[in-house]
Amino acid sequence: MYATQALTQLVPLAADELDKNKVTPGVLGFIVFAALAVGVWFLMKSMNRHMGRVDFEEAPDPAAEPEGTDGRTEAAASGATKAGPSGQD
Repeated sequence: MYATQALTQLVPLAADELDKNKVTPGVLGFIVFAALAVGVWFLMKSMNRHMGRVDFEEAPDPAAEPEGTDGRTEAAASGATKAGPSGQD
């Protein structure tokens, strides 16, 4: 209760000095804004460093058709059967 009583006694003092046409954030507002900006800068720097370390290679989709087969089976596409155009070699 002592803190609220002290604040209520200080409010009338501040009200006498307060110019309602000129209210600025002041030095404290600048310090808070600068601290937030520095914090965001450090977070972005850390994120870039961590993203640079990521070694991501996407696994192929097993449901997708393999590239270059054009509807043929994988054995035919890989050359497992070495037959000519007529089926004889």
